Amino acid sequence: MTNETHDATNKLHAPVPLAECALARAIRTIGDEWTLLILREALCGVERFDAMRDDLGIPRSVLSQRLKQLTSEGLLQRKPYSLPGQRPRDGYVLTERGRALIPALAALREWAEIHLPGGPSRLRLQDSDGQKVTTRLIKEDGSPVDDVSAIVAVAHPPNTDPA
Repeated sequence: MTNETHDATNKLHAPVPLAECALARAIRTIGDEWTLLILREALCGVERFDAMRDDLGIPRSVLSQRLKQLTSEGLLQRKPYSLPGQRPRDGYVLTERGRALIPALAALREWAEIHLPGGPSRLRLQDSDGQKVTTRLIKEDGSPVDDVSAIVAVAHPPNTDPA
């Protein structure tokens, strides 16, 4: 499919219905502001309900509902803890599935630093040896995507593996 064909058909409808689109499923699962901010808290190592509530200024009922959703989606898991003199409680940590969202969260942070007021964030993502982590789009041949304006969305026939 050429870019001309893509451009002509794209003006009327997206190439894949919402019900069949993985991006739409992801947005429905994590696209809410509070949900993304809770994932940010978990990425930063904040596990306790009260600490998340304090950091975010989120209503208790909303936090409770979002944590329930994130655990049922398998993005967070409960982790028991207890503070001296208090009853045991559950904290929340990213699961493997939740950690798989780190590239998307990193890309959102990088985008905001470039395109939104406020400039560079003091929050940095780094690996265990202290090196800064950044996101990058890579083609299937391993070469980097240098021009994101050349990226187009195309539909593959149903019941085929687009990869």
